[in-house]
Order: sequence, then structure tokens, then C-alpha cells
Amino acid sequence: MLSTRRSFARRSIAGAATLAGAAAQFASAPSALAQRTPRPPMWRPKVGILVNYSPANVAFAKEEGFTSIGFWAQNNTNLAPGKMTDAQLDKIKADLKAVNLHCSVLGVTANHIDPDPAKRKAVNDHTAGVIEIAGRLGVPHIGTMSGKDPAKNLAAQADEIKRVYEEKYFPLCEKHNVKLVWEPWPEGPNVATGPVGYEALFKALGDTNHVGIQFDPSHYIRQWMDPYQAARDWVSKIYDVHLKDTEIKYQVLAKTGINPPAPASWFRYRIPGQGQIDWPKFFTVLQDVGYAGAMNIEHEDDTYRPGYVGDDINDGYKTGFRVGLRFLKQYVPV
Repeated sequence: MLSTRRSFARRSIAGAATLAGAAAQFASAPSALAQRTPRPPMWRPKVGILVNYSPANVAFAKEEGFTSIGFWAQNNTNLAPGKMTDAQLDKIKADLKAVNLHCSVLGVTANHIDPDPAKRKAVNDHTAGVIEIAGRLGVPHIGTMSGKDPAKNLAAQADEIKRVYEEKYFPLCEKHNVKLVWEPWPEGPNVATGPVGYEALFKALGDTNHVGIQFDPSHYIRQWMDPYQAARDWVSKIYDVHLKDTEIKYQVLAKTGINPPAPASWFRYRIPGQGQIDWPKFFTVLQDVGYAGAMNIEHEDDTYRPGYVGDDINDGYKTGFRVGLRFLKQYVPV
């Protein structure tokens, strides 16, 4: 019995020594798992607001803790082509740099392939001018729609969009280092409203880095599409993001359906956190790929009385942005 105990003790000591040696070897060299999956950098996208340009709006964004801003550049705004001199644009750029605020996008809602030749030319000239303004300001993106001609099928529209973009926009995009990004707004002059449109457009355009997606999950929700799967499938093309929620009014929808026989509002856009979007689920998609671009709140929530006094956002608009940022801070480092 004593001999057996001694033999067991020798085996235990030897086994312990082997385990200690293995542990030391493991500690002295990085594991294969660590080599395969390096820890990603801290996720820190830029979070901002989408507004008309004004010094007061820039000051508000900075004071509230936003790190990004986007400006509208429609015909009726002060950033429309011909409204500002080069010196004024240079001052805007310098002022943004001074407060460390990144301008991610200039917004243009327009039909780039309008079937009316005069309207199309006006849109193409305006958009070309906005691309040049973006280049002057150092803004990387033009937020827009793809363009639409309802008289043509999807493939023919995609081919026409390709022709117009390559002729009118891409040389300027190359020159000014600017990309066009499509928001999936279904009521607009747009076929880039979701995956079917994306597939046709990117197939027609081929291997170009001049065009991407301005992902807005609110438009997927009100179209009864899956924004999370769409984001996963197209994440490599997401260059800019709109933060906007959609509230589905199920009590109205139950009576009217999605195509009511009489006017009825069964959905409304809301500030992030006040609709049906699962924001942690959406942000996980972006976080997994290390998306570091801008995400701007597009405030269309009438419960906060959005509006302007001249070009300055009013108090209701400001309250909505503040509420949105307070919610987003739960999930996004700002």
C-alpha cells in the first residue's frame, strides 16, 4: 500500500510539473485564437445633426457635444451653388476646424434622370455645383437619391443613372474626392430604396467607389423591410448614416392597412429611441465592422416642433436633438 501511495505521489508531481510547463509556455506566447482575432479598436463613430448651415447651428452642435454635422444644399438654402463666395466657404471650413466639428455630408434631394430635359439639366448642374462646394469645404459626401424615371423598368433606369453619373458627376467626384450616397427614401425620385434597387444599381455601375449608401433604418421599417439584414448585406457600401426612428401606429394600421382608402397616417418619423427600431441590434452591425464614419440625426419628429428662424434651428428642434443624443449615448461613445 505504501509503495502504491509513493508511485501515485510521483505521478502527481510529474503531472503538475507538466501542467506548469504548459502554462508557462502558453503565457510566454500569444495564443492562436488571439492571433486570429485581434481586438478591434474602440468603436467611436461621429454623431451629429443634419441642418441648414448657420454659425448658430454650428455653435449649438458643438456646445451639445455632437462631433459631426451635415448641411442641406438645396436650391433654397444658403449653400446652393452661387450663394456663397469662395472666401465665405473657406471661412466656414476654417470655423468648423476651429471647433473640431466634422462636416460629413451636403444634402441634395433631386431627380438626376428627370424625363424632362430642362429639369434634368437644372438638377445635373446644381448637383455638379454642390460637388464642387463639398470639395471646397472638404466634405466627403453628397447625400441624395439615385434618380427615377417611372416610364422605364428598373434595369433601364439603372443604365440611365450610370450614363448620367459617369458623364456629369464622376469626373467631379474624382477631382474633389467626394462620393454620392443614396438615402432609401421611398417617396423620392429614387430606386435606391432597398436591396433590390441596390443590386440593380451597383450591378450597372460596376466597380466604382464614387457611389455608396446613406443608410437610414427608418425607411426600412416603414417599408416593412429588415434594416438589420440589409445593413449586414450592404455594410461595405455604407458611407454615411441617418439616425431617424419610425413609429408604426398599429391602432390606425389595424383599421386602414398600408394603403388606406381615405387619407390616414399609420406611421410617423421620430427621434431615435421613440419608434420601432432596435438600435442596439443596428449599431452592432456597424460596430462589428468598425464603422467610423458619421451618423447624423435627421430630425423630422413633429412632436418636438422642428423648424427654423431664418437659418437657425428653433427651440423645439434643439430639444429634439438633445433628446436624441441623450438616448444614443447609451449605445454610442460620443
